[in-house]
Amino acid sequence: MLGKFKIEKLSLLKSRTGLRAIITNTGWLFADRIIRMGVGLIVGVWVARYLGVQQYGLFNYAVAFVALFSPLATLGLDNIVVRDLVRDSSNKETIVGTTFWLKLLGGVASLLLAVSVIYVLRQDQKVTVWLVAILASVGIFQAVDAIDFWFQSQVLSKYTVIAKNTAFIIVTLVKVALIDMHAPLIAFAWVTLAEFSLGAVGLAVAYRIKGYSLGLWRWSFPVAKTLLKDSWPLILSGMTIMIYMKIDQIMLGEMIGDSAVGIYSAASRISEVWYFIPTAIVSSVSPTIYAAKQTSEALYYQRLKQLLRLIVVISVAIALPMSFLSGSIITILFGDGYAAAGPVLAIHIWASLFVFMGVATSPWFISEDLTHLSLNRTLLGAIINVLLNFLLIPQYAGVGAAIATVISQSFATFFSHAIHPKTRKIFKLQLKSLLPF
Repeated sequence: MLGKFKIEKLSLLKSRTGLRAIITNTGWLFADRIIRMGVGLIVGVWVARYLGVQQYGLFNYAVAFVALFSPLATLGLDNIVVRDLVRDSSNKETIVGTTFWLKLLGGVASLLLAVSVIYVLRQDQKVTVWLVAILASVGIFQAVDAIDFWFQSQVLSKYTVIAKNTAFIIVTLVKVALIDMHAPLIAFAWVTLAEFSLGAVGLAVAYRIKGYSLGLWRWSFPVAKTLLKDSWPLILSGMTIMIYMKIDQIMLGEMIGDSAVGIYSAASRISEVWYFIPTAIVSSVSPTIYAAKQTSEALYYQRLKQLLRLIVVISVAIALPMSFLSGSIITILFGDGYAAAGPVLAIHIWASLFVFMGVATSPWFISEDLTHLSLNRTLLGAIINVLLNFLLIPQYAGVGAAIATVISQSFATFFSHAIHPKTRKIFKLQLKSLLPF
């Protein structure tokens, strides 16, 4: 009897410790994003005012273009690696080491492909080609994010936050200096690359301070094969996600012009600045969801339900007031030159509801080994987005692109789950999370 009491007491203590770790980890991630949201938005708006609608549009066109190839750099490994490290932390040197080399190879492939394609499309625009080349190089330094996956698995994201925020603050100060110096557009691409390279160095230093050694990392072909076997649907899914998230800016640039991209980017920057919230919450909660799956199905779905309800409440609380205040927000932040972005923001902000839900369902797809179905839903969203952009952009420009984004997001992360028998369970959970009772 006494032994049973001790076991229950120990279990309670572990539960409280785990909850405390989750809250602390989430706090660090929120602090990271709040700093980036606040400081980044202020300086980002300053940069937008300095560059003007046309150059700001060109820069964001290049960012969107590079994003289309970024899944080749990430290889869809993020949650897969975190899951495997939670399951078997004793094999971390091999898992982290293999992840690093896979992401490095992916980063190089992404760079080469992005530069090749943009050269074919805009070979007469050297500035655009250089912007894409510099920004695509970011993928190479993101290989060091393998360290971040280890910290996530141990609910120790504060080290990632410190490392990357230090780089962010340094680069932010440099951007302010560039504005004061009247620097050219290309300089802002170089400092973007500098932020990721400094962040990579910071992660390596944090990893070493924690007592780990990069020298112990090992490449394993069997581990690489297993990781890619699980992640390849997420790679294809990531590509389709980027299509329906970024193709609007590229199509606006090709069909209307870079100025239209500048207007749309001003609106989407305000709208997408909130996307850190579900990412921060899910990255902290997902290890407990994976663990619950192994112990209790009821607890597993209870945590998923709580997560979805929280995510929906937060997204609506953001979208509703933003929709009514969009015009004033754009004018105050970006100036009268970007006034046309107000109506775009009023619509685009509602994409956050479906983006939030999509992020919240990702642990379920991974736990159920249904990542291959992610491709189907995102492919549907991408097709809908491209078709709607073709129909709406010529007549409504940025407003049309915003409508296309909201509709495609709703199909990709919500309605598509009602189609396949294996995903109807998560669809019902999503549907219940939308109901006020």
